[in-house]
Amino acid sequence: MSAAEPYPPYAVTPPHAAPARGPATILLVEDDRAIRRYLQVTLERAGFRVVVASDGLEAMKAALSAPVDAVVTDAIMPHLDGHALCRFLRRHPQLKGLPVVLLSGSEQSAPTVSTAERADAYLTKPVRPEELAGCLTTLLERDAESGIL
Repeated sequence: MSAAEPYPPYAVTPPHAAPARGPATILLVEDDRAIRRYLQVTLERAGFRVVVASDGLEAMKAALSAPVDAVVTDAIMPHLDGHALCRFLRRHPQLKGLPVVLLSGSEQSAPTVSTAERADAYLTKPVRPEELAGCLTTLLERDAESGIL
């Protein structure tokens, strides 16, 4: 190895570099199976790992049992809707910092709730793939810069 080559040619990163973090894990919560599958494929194609849940109760269990980096949830679902799920996440000590994107079929603005219980972003369905991926990327970068993640 010459002096110009500080690392062996097979080394991808210097040995002192921090290990690369894998793709962000998104908890996707949607009760409609077809929409859930569409959003899952959309997120996976954007480079995210995806954990799926079909309602808010299932999402609560998933968020408590596996590490996730952000939550994308439908607003209206049986058993526990997206607003109640967001309130749960915001009140839980370990989950309160998770970015939450609320998806809604109506074009209403964000619901009137306290700032402490509010989602980070509201998107109207049908959501464009680049809009959802861009929104998540922005939220995750914001949290990474602030040291939350």
